[in-house]
This record gives sequence, C-alpha cells and structure tokens, in this order.
Amino acid sequence: MSETALLAVQDLYTHFRVPRGLVRAVDGVSFSLRPGETLGLVGESGCGKSTLGKSIARLIQPTAGKILFDGTDIFPLSRRQLKPFRKRIQFIFQDPYASLNPRSSVQRILEEPLFIHGVALKKERLRLITALLERVGIPTDSLNNYPHEFSGGQRQRIGIARALTLNPELIICDEPVSALDVSVQAQVLNLLADLQKELRFASLFITHDFSVVKYIADRIAVMYLGTIVEIAGPDTLWNAPLHPYTQALVNAVPVSDPAAATRKKTLLGGEIPSQISPPPGCRFHPRCPEAMDICSIQMPPLLPYNKNEDHASFVACHLHAS
Repeated sequence: MSETALLAVQDLYTHFRVPRGLVRAVDGVSFSLRPGETLGLVGESGCGKSTLGKSIARLIQPTAGKILFDGTDIFPLSRRQLKPFRKRIQFIFQDPYASLNPRSSVQRILEEPLFIHGVALKKERLRLITALLERVGIPTDSLNNYPHEFSGGQRQRIGIARALTLNPELIICDEPVSALDVSVQAQVLNLLADLQKELRFASLFITHDFSVVKYIADRIAVMYLGTIVEIAGPDTLWNAPLHPYTQALVNAVPVSDPAAATRKKTLLGGEIPSQISPPPGCRFHPRCPEAMDICSIQMPPLLPYNKNEDHASFVACHLHAS
C-alpha cells in the first residue's frame, strides 16, 4: 500500500450467515486511495460493491481485515471511538428518496450532522447549510420543504449537500446516479466532479456502469464475486484491459464507432455464481473464454503491472501471472 494513502483496505472480508450457509459478499479485498483521488469501483450487480462501500464506512460490520484511514485501523473501533471518523468519512446513497427522512425538512436534514458532531452554533449552522444549498444548485428558499416536494435529481443534490456538511476527507458514492433519469445523470456527475476539484475530498465511486466510471474516476477497480480482479487507470482499462472479465465489461459498453463495433469482442455469458458456494480457484473461470486448468484450482493473486506508472496497476489472472 502507498505510504501517502488516505485509505488502505487490506484483506477485507464481510460475510453474512444465512439459513443456506455463508454469503461471502466481500472476500479478501485490498486497495488504496490517495487524498483527492477518485477510485471507481465497477462490476455487475450482486458482486459485493455496495457491501464493500458500507463496510469501509462501518455502516456494515466487516468480518475480518484492516481499514486504515489516515493510518488508523478503524475496523476494531467501537461506536464511540468511530464518532470522530464519521465526520471525515461520508456516504451518498443510491436512492435519494429512501436515504432522506420524509418527515424532516431540508433544513433539519442538513443541520442534523452539524448538531450531532457539535459543529457551529445555530445561526452559523443556518449560514453553512444555506451556502451548501447554493453550492449544489438548490434554491435557498427551499429550507422548509420536504423530500417529496423535490425531483429525483434535486433530492440527490440534497443528499450530496448532506454529505458535505462536515467537510469530509472521503466520500463513498454508492451508485449515486443510477436511480436518476439519463438527462439528469450528467448534471449530477458534473456537480460531483466540480465539488471534488474545489473541496479536494477523495471519493470511492461505486457503479455498475463502465461508461460512467470511465468519465469520473482517476483509477478503476473491477470487482467480481467479492474480489478485485483488476485495478488501473480508465484509459488503460478502456484501451488495453488484461482480465477477461474487464474485457467483457468494456465490450458491453455501446460505442458509436462502426469500425469498433465490428471488432472481435469478448462476450460475457452465464450468470454470476452463488456467493454462498463460489467456484474454486479463480471465481470467473466458469464464464471465462480463456480459462485454463489451473484457473479451476488456484486463486490468482492480485499482482502489479505497469510499475512505471505514477500508481501501479494490478491484475489477478493466471494469463498474466508471469
């Protein structure tokens, strides 16, 4: 892990006991995130992306591993010990309606984090939240309105404002535009990009849409069935993906170039295996067109490549193990 990392996740596991067995939602994930950086986390629905984000924010209790935030392992901390870190790590949820209290006004929604953490006096709080509403493009005369009185895009802007109230160093964005109309998605993405440039917070941006994460991320981590299979910059993953799963995700993105549409593509078939009984070895091997005998026996480690880059890329694939 980088010594300058704001967040360093090491061998993180989050398992859930269910009647049929053990769900291995996150199964040995490691990565780092630098201050001010956006790391995209992409993969099919059900691969563990949201569980990983909530585990890092300690909204879900992980099973094992380390979550180093600014050098402190927050995994073993109690609820009381976590409180100072809650200010520094905030979350933007997928559904902007379900994540906002329908019985609270906008003013109360935005004041609540300030009150809980004892930030500013009442008059100062009002000034802060008014400035935040202006910053995210919500009319400041909406303070007494309730979530149902806003559109989906406006509600997500309120959710973004709430995440910013405590001036966090890390914001985890869990599919923040997937519930919005396509016409609104670009506006919210541009807003997030502008805010990050201005306020210099780091971001873990979770999505199933490769075209979205390619636009907003400095690096992208590709997740499959609870594990990370590749990490690289967006241009590297888009133009020269190494892992067959990453290749399939890239090929699934619609393109307008007729020449590109005629190229030979790696197509992804089948369904994601059960997280209760994942396949042995590489978890992608039952769906992989390049699978070898070793793939069904041994899990490939996540190894660096492109070591001369500013931040090394990684791939977990026996095709590139040498």
